[in-house]
Parts: sequence; structure tokens; C-alpha cells
Amino acid sequence: MNQTHTQLLQQTRRHFLGGAGLGLGSIALGSMLHRDTLGASTSARVADPLIPRQPHFAAKATRVIYLHMTGSPPILDLYDYKPELVRLSGQDCPDEYLAGRRFAFTSGVPKLLGTPRTFAQHGESGQWLSDAVPHLHGVADEMCVVRSMFTDQFNHAPAELLIYTGSPRPGRPSLGAWATYGLGTENGDLPGFVVLISSGVQPNGGKNSFGTGFLPSVFQGVQCRSQGDPVLYASDPAGMDRHLRRETLDALRDLNELQAADMGHPETLTRIAQYELAYRMQESVPEVMDLSREPQHVLDDYGAMPGGASLANNCLLARRLVESGVRYVQLFDWGWDFHGTGADNDLQDGLTKKCATMDKPVAALIRDLKQRGLLEDTLVVWGGEFGRTPFREGRTANSPTLGRDHYPDCFTMWMAGGGVKGGLSYGQSDELGFRIAENPVHVHDLQATILHLLGFDHERLTFRFQGRDYRLTDVHGKVVSELIA
Repeated sequence: MNQTHTQLLQQTRRHFLGGAGLGLGSIALGSMLHRDTLGASTSARVADPLIPRQPHFAAKATRVIYLHMTGSPPILDLYDYKPELVRLSGQDCPDEYLAGRRFAFTSGVPKLLGTPRTFAQHGESGQWLSDAVPHLHGVADEMCVVRSMFTDQFNHAPAELLIYTGSPRPGRPSLGAWATYGLGTENGDLPGFVVLISSGVQPNGGKNSFGTGFLPSVFQGVQCRSQGDPVLYASDPAGMDRHLRRETLDALRDLNELQAADMGHPETLTRIAQYELAYRMQESVPEVMDLSREPQHVLDDYGAMPGGASLANNCLLARRLVESGVRYVQLFDWGWDFHGTGADNDLQDGLTKKCATMDKPVAALIRDLKQRGLLEDTLVVWGGEFGRTPFREGRTANSPTLGRDHYPDCFTMWMAGGGVKGGLSYGQSDELGFRIAENPVHVHDLQATILHLLGFDHERLTFRFQGRDYRLTDVHGKVVSELIA
């Protein structure tokens, strides 16, 4: 890239006017130098923006698998056991928790709702887990559970965007884009950032949840399908063989390199890199996405079915992708919005059925990564965008189904591998699950901690845009060192 032009793109009007006094002589000299060096610039290959790069310091994790349960699971029925809430279930919610508050679908005085699930402690660490996630019981000692998360947002899309981009509004780069921007990719034949979506629905934040914002779009998450062609429109057009395709791309690359050398625009480099990556992906992606290559006992462990589309398939694909050098794999699974307005989002049978699609493959993923020696430097993150209320959702007051409303003040997420302390239970909410009682962790703190595990100082991983340096954590966030092994 022409660094001079890159700097000019980042300058403000004040910088331009301040330097304009150099006059026409400097312009003429620059033009002469440009003519002398034009041939060398166009013949040289422009650097690939996805080449591997070193972080700020030694990393504990070199790759990430982030499992997002879109809609936000009912944490009080999965990970955060509240015996006192169970004892008081059915009583009016105390005024102190309602005064001055508003909720998405609840008004008036709702009834407290203790969990209908059965909890017990598991593993040597004694992690409290419910009967809704029986397979996770077996990997309890690998889980670093944070029971004191909180966020600023109580609607799905803004809360999801805040977790992934650091802002509740569209337009900022996602966590996966920042990671790939900072580290590059380990396999030039595969995208550095892959997105897999199950349950047939896009994330609440749309493609902004895995977008690049103002970063060069080469760091965009590439959405792959676990059923049918992994990537649409990647195959050669009718009447074009591989040799002709290669010649066409070479010609396009030469033209784009001329453009990049002349203008220095980062999106030109993106265009070059994406054309080349698409060509290589035509052979590499179908191979790594082919689950039929897995032994039957592995498919059975995950509950995966080649040719199908499910979270189980995507968990197994995530292992295959990180094993092949993909830096960041994002899984979105829709259907976790447990308001209790129907049988499918009820805290009893509905939650049992939904957890059955998640619990087994996620536990298998943890075991599989550990068995293959990948868990040590692969960070697995599990969570939603906010919590659920300790009282009944207002629309279910006279219903046999049980559900919870949106709640930002406290919720639970967990991590495994990648340098976190397995078996740790960090922070806690109060006895009714309304407020954080110990060690609060904001979503910006989680972001700072994830970047730290990847070897980055979150205050230094920045990108200059519109005259100032931006970062994932905005002007917030601190690393939660207690979570790090």
C-alpha cells in the first residue's frame, strides 16, 4: 500500500490546510517521483491483509469459538441456583425491584418465579448446574462460569450489538473482525473469521453482529452453510474452467494492484484478497465442511448428521475449522427467548427440548477439543445478550406455561480453555437474582478479557476512523484477571 495516501485518507481538514503551504513545487516533485517509481509499484505484489501477525504480548489463546444463544437463555433455570427465590415463588415482587424500572413485556406487580428445574453441584469444582443441561455436568471442571455479568441494554438487537461491537448501534466492527484484524489468519486457504447459523434465523443484530464496520471488509465474517454448498456463488460460472478462472483473476489482480498503488485505498486490497481467497476456498472449504469424513463415533458424540443443518453439526464444524487454522468461529443459535408465551418457550418442557439440541454437542465440543490438544489454546465462550427476570413474564400471569422477561442487570456466561480457569465460579447475584452481589463484570470487561487472552491490550488494538482512534471497548472495559489461569 502507498503509505502516504493511507495517511492522507486519515487526515482531517485542519491537517490538510496546515500542510498546504508547501506549494506547487512539492506537488511537482511528488509527481516526478511517482512517475519514476510507478513501474516498480505495479510489478510488486501488494501485501495480503490477512497474513499472520503477532499480538502485543504472548497469548494464551490463538483462536476462538463463540457460541451465542440468540434470544438469551433463562440463566436462573440453567446455571444460577436461587433457593430463596424458589421458597418465595408465587409471591408479589418487592417494590424495591420495580420502582422506576420498565420491562419489555411486564407491567404492574409480577409474581416471583423460582425455577421449576432441579439443581445439583457437579465436578470436583462443585459447579451448580440444572437438570436441563445433563451433558454439561460432565465438563463442569472445564467451565469458567461468570455469574455476575451485566449490560446496559434490555432489547435483543442493541444488547447483541453491544456484546459483539461495543456499541448498541450498527456501524462498529465485531469482536471476530477485531480479532482477525489483529492476528490475521493461520490458513490462507480459509477465511480467518467464519460464521455458522443454526435454527434458521439470523442473529438479532443481523450481519452487523459479525460485520467489519469501518475496518476493511476483508475482516468480515464469512457465513458458511452446514447444508448444501458451504458458500453460495463460490463455484466457477458455467463455461469457465479452472485455468480460465485463474487467468481472469490474474488480470483483475493486476488492475487492482495498479489501483492500490495509485490510490492506497484499503478496500482495493480487500478486493484483491477476497478474489484470491474465494478461488482457494473452492477446494478447501468443501473439504473442511464435509462431516462425512468424521468417524461414526465422533458424529454420535456430537449428535451430528452429515447433510443436515443443526447446532450439533455446527459445533463439529467449528472444531474442524479451528483445527484447520481458522482464527475465529462464531456460532449463532436462535430460539432462546423464553418468555413462556407458548409451549416451545416454556421453562419446563420447552427448555428441556431446546437444551437437548445444545447441551450434548457443546459438551462434546469441549471434550473433543481437549482430547485433540486444542482446548488449551482455543477459547470457547457461551452466552446470550442479557439475562431473564426473577419474576414471571407479565403475559403469562394466568397461563400454565412459565417464562421470564428481558433483564440486563445480571446474568451468567461461561468460558472454557484458552487460558481461563476451569472449574471457577466467579461473582454472584443476590439471593433473588435481581442484583449483582459480588464482582460485577460488564460486557466491556468481558471484551477486554477476551482480547487479553488473545494477546492484546484492548486499549492499544485500535483503528483510526474519522479523525480518532476507535477500539472494541470504546472508552470502557478492564481485564478480569481473576478469570485467567
